Amino acid sequence: MGRWGETVLLGKVVATHGIKGQLRVVLFSGEFSSVAGLDSLMLRGTDQRMEVFDVAAVTRHGKKVLLTLKGFDSINQVTHLVGRELHVRREQLPELPDGEYYWCDLLGLRVLTDRDEELGILEDIIVTGSNDVYVVKSGEREYLIPALEEIVREINLDDGIMKVSPPDGLFDL
Repeated sequence: MGRWGETVLLGKVVATHGIKGQLRVVLFSGEFSSVAGLDSLMLRGTDQRMEVFDVAAVTRHGKKVLLTLKGFDSINQVTHLVGRELHVRREQLPELPDGEYYWCDLLGLRVLTDRDEELGILEDIIVTGSNDVYVVKSGEREYLIPALEEIVREINLDDGIMKVSPPDGLFDL
């Protein structure tokens, strides 16, 4: 990744906004604070190439974010950026309070029940209106686990493990 080191996927450019070159971005974490103070970011195209851009402004727009890049002031200059993934350097991210995690830290965790039964690997996170849902896969088997405190009992990033306490009937083991 060159001078950028470890990068973190934060969201995706989903559309242009207005005619003055703004981009509408969906944040995967839903946390505006993760992009609020950025002075630069990267956009990865379908060819997997990363391009670095300087940020002029970031503002909230409902559940989305409006991004203005320095040097871009017309819709014609930014339409080719729609569909690109938004990445930042790991060290650009603000520290999170205890009990909160960036998606990139959760993806890939081994998921066990509180009885140490292995469910699989956390492969995806689905954003819903109320709480996120963790997609855990083991071979052909897939578990959808609500990201709620009463279900997710422990996250240990050092050991790469998430422990869950599924209520009866959530899934058959």
